[in-house]
Amino acid sequence: MASMVGNKKSHYLFRIGSMLLITVLLVSGCGSSPNATTDKKNVKVGIVDTYTGGAAIYAQDSLDGFKLAIKEIAAKGGPTIEFVTRDDEFKPDKSTSWAKELVMNEKVDFLAGTTNSAGSLAVSQFAKENKVPFIDWGGMSDKITGAAGNRYVFSTIPNTAIIGKAGAVQLSKLPYKKIWLAGSDYEYGHSVITNLWSNLTTLKPDVEKMGETWWSVGETDFTPYINAIRSAKPDVLVVGTGGADMVAFMKALKATGLTQEIPVWAHTCYDPATLRPLGDQAPVNVMGTNPYLSNYPDTAENKAFVAAFKKEYNREPAAFALYGYMGGEFLGQAIEKAGSTDKEKIIDAMEGSTIDTPVGKATLRKEDHQVAIPMSYGVIAKVNGKITATDLHTLSPDEIMPSVDAILKSRSQ
Repeated sequence: MASMVGNKKSHYLFRIGSMLLITVLLVSGCGSSPNATTDKKNVKVGIVDTYTGGAAIYAQDSLDGFKLAIKEIAAKGGPTIEFVTRDDEFKPDKSTSWAKELVMNEKVDFLAGTTNSAGSLAVSQFAKENKVPFIDWGGMSDKITGAAGNRYVFSTIPNTAIIGKAGAVQLSKLPYKKIWLAGSDYEYGHSVITNLWSNLTTLKPDVEKMGETWWSVGETDFTPYINAIRSAKPDVLVVGTGGADMVAFMKALKATGLTQEIPVWAHTCYDPATLRPLGDQAPVNVMGTNPYLSNYPDTAENKAFVAAFKKEYNREPAAFALYGYMGGEFLGQAIEKAGSTDKEKIIDAMEGSTIDTPVGKATLRKEDHQVAIPMSYGVIAKVNGKITATDLHTLSPDEIMPSVDAILKSRSQ
């Protein structure tokens, strides 16, 4: 009898010990790596972008596109993606500070943003050092996925290498030979101009650079610059600017009447995010490129996107809305493909992935994590009393993407 009692007591203690061991293993994550996030149900994204000032219109479009994507993903039973935002005020040092704060205090799994190219480069470097994936949907510098590219940065926005090549293709089809280059004196402005000029001289060797003009970011008086360019009488003025400077410069073109004398080219000149704040101050006859318009391409997929965006925000989407939307779509698809919220597994799933978008197939190239989508080119005109883009044409990704060899070479230098 004593033996039986002892056996029962031992069995009881074994069961208690086993339950305690299971509890400890569950609490400790079964010995998993402290960096793993596979036990989490949600992925949290920290967004650093410019929500005040002239560039805020682009950041807001990106954010709204991202929000629409993650809402649609959740509605289809996909992964839940949470987010928090921080305003960098278009200052690269604040971009980095907020990125650190979001990772350390908010414990975000991913970073996203930023409209300022220098900010994107800074956040990308932080992401690389801390192994936190970063989705760039605002900074257009070709260095982001080019020379400074790394495993932890992805770009869902066409960069300046793509923009420059697309602009060069457009201009090479026109009779202009004497070119004046100008733009805002910062990373994006110089990168657009450098890439466009390099591609244009290849496509059209007989072009001549008459001169260059650069103004400070935030310039409010463009009259002296415009008057000097007008006096030089180039065949065409090629401009690299964006954000608040784009709107201010376009107003100056209208006020000075320069486009009546000299053709002007500028990327995103006919994007709604540029034209909306201009109103009747938008100049006509300005040429440019743009990856997306709400009425172009005229497809069922684009119409569905426009309807969904308009229902959600009571306005039509502009190009940056597409960039943010693609960021959400690529992330959601990668989480599902990885079958995990582990960051390294999601990166592997994003590399080379393809999604359907309002403009057709979009692919994140495996080699450089740069999105490849079509690009439109056209000109601003007034049609039935409304300022819009006309004479639109499409360039395929094959026509405008820099070669993988060129990217890898830039990273080795």
